[in-house]
Amino acid sequence: MIFKRKKIGVISLGCDKNRVDTEKMLAILGAENITSDISQAEIIIVNSCAFLESARKEALETVFDCNEYRRNGKLEKLVLTGCLPQKFIDEIYDELVEVDVFLGIADYELLPDAIELAYSGQRVNFVGKKDWVEKTERVVTTPLHYAYLKIADGCNNFCTYCLIPKIRGRYRSEKIETLVSEAESLGNISELILVAQDVTRYGVDLYGKPQIVPLIKELSKLENIQSIRLLYCYPDMITDELIEEIATNDKVVKYVDMPLQHADDTILKRMNRKGTASEYLDLIKKLRSKIPNIAIRSTFIAGFPGETDEHFANLLDFLKDARLTNAGFFAYSREEGTPSYNYDGQVDEDIKEERVKKLYAVQKHISRIYLQSFVGKTLEVLADGIDYDKQAFCGRAYLSAPEIDGVVYFNSNGEVCQGQRYLVKIEKADAYDLYGGVEDEFAE
Repeated sequence: MIFKRKKIGVISLGCDKNRVDTEKMLAILGAENITSDISQAEIIIVNSCAFLESARKEALETVFDCNEYRRNGKLEKLVLTGCLPQKFIDEIYDELVEVDVFLGIADYELLPDAIELAYSGQRVNFVGKKDWVEKTERVVTTPLHYAYLKIADGCNNFCTYCLIPKIRGRYRSEKIETLVSEAESLGNISELILVAQDVTRYGVDLYGKPQIVPLIKELSKLENIQSIRLLYCYPDMITDELIEEIATNDKVVKYVDMPLQHADDTILKRMNRKGTASEYLDLIKKLRSKIPNIAIRSTFIAGFPGETDEHFANLLDFLKDARLTNAGFFAYSREEGTPSYNYDGQVDEDIKEERVKKLYAVQKHISRIYLQSFVGKTLEVLADGIDYDKQAFCGRAYLSAPEIDGVVYFNSNGEVCQGQRYLVKIEKADAYDLYGGVEDEFAE
């Protein structure tokens, strides 16, 4: 086949779930053809995100930038895959003439055939030809010591601001045995990170009830997996059973990413979010009671339609009461096709941005106090690599997920190996990161 004789460059945009899709795509294409130098690629594949207008803009700009390699590089064919064509193929197919091949979120196994057709002179639209990616083999693109495991796709929550159900469809879980096999095939992994739009809902569609705890138990049996981290646990689905599993399973990192999105009851209802601010605070209290020192992360949206100064003040007060380990804040993005697009009370962009700044300022103060509590203590740190600007090794303790949380910068008198765990004495802290030195040996 033609593509096997070509150098292929791949750009993955968006979330960690999209990254897993990209890794499966690389396995379909064959890793031996992949080049990290995009200027030398004869085929470039852009795996896109379309969750927000900013993500769609980034995808289009990436396509235009890549298309320049037809003039000053070696580009012959440009492929656009993922969420953008999945949702907007009717709008972009005629306009986006730079692209030779379009595929949706489940069409990756058709890539070889699509590329062959493109080299025969056709412009190819295979969006929606398949509804599921059968392949589980992957070419891991994260550092070799950690990897993501996408346990489900789609979403049934239908938050009024979100396009995910219209892009990714209804919630669909992978079978437990399939996920265990995929995790086993990844090789020795220091940290396996479970991801889905909502990991706590895992298995409801297949087994009639949540099966996240049985899945964790099966994954924990694998000798090649040292630890398991959970991302995107919806508060209404965090059961006592799950809390007990996190608390008692030594392989499960004591960390929960729990997207709350707001903490004013009126706004939560308009968002179609389940739960209230008081219920969220009760859950946080329970988590800390059952799992001492647990790290709790969340995300929040500022400037949702109808958000008054009073609603926003309630969110600020919640942050002060919740004392989260870390949090991300985003200005509401008005997305056509979502219910909230037509809501009254749209908030001015300047006000939204100002509210985001205020939220970050409050959380920065909370995070600084939290991190200062580790000074003088010893933490187990997973070594991720070297920060040459800071002239220090960098890694993560249990309280930090890759790329979204702070890190631990540390020095050592001995050799430091990526993927190994070290006992680091914390010497100082700021609002984001910790700093220290290796005490003696590898952490057990």
